[in-house]
Amino acid sequence: MVKPYVQSIADVAWDLLQAEGADALSMRRIAEELGVSAPSLYKHVDSRDAIVALVQARALTEGADVMRRASARASERPRLAAALAYRRWALRHPAQYRVTNDGPLLRDRLPEGLEDRAVEPVLMLAGGDRDQARVDWATAHGLISLELAGRFPHRADVDVLWERAFG
Repeated sequence: MVKPYVQSIADVAWDLLQAEGADALSMRRIAEELGVSAPSLYKHVDSRDAIVALVQARALTEGADVMRRASARASERPRLAAALAYRRWALRHPAQYRVTNDGPLLRDRLPEGLEDRAVEPVLMLAGGDRDQARVDWATAHGLISLELAGRFPHRADVDVLWERAFG
């Protein structure tokens, strides 16, 4: 369980990422939003990495939750439903997605068991096949990263790519 003030720090970091992007994720900027001095944050978190890990933990949790809900609701093609739900989540939260997936995952700072819980819906939809789950994960992240970067030609139907990959 995250302590209340640490949760406030995490919430401010999340909101700053959403509004201003990764450059705003600094001890000084977070402290400013909280109305405290940057050094006082160190009473609650030991570094910027600790804050990044809080963001990563929330992103992993939310991403897994949207996949679980989408696959549970889908009467047909739960794998595609989960993948598309995850895509929508990532496109709504591009800065959080990038902080979680474009650099190192701060595994040693994440809550115990979180990574396994985040992987569970992908593994389930891959029929328990870890290699297929990794292929699905890599495919989804590749498509999302290219879409966020604006790398698909204007005429490309990205929905068709998702359909072919996960349909």
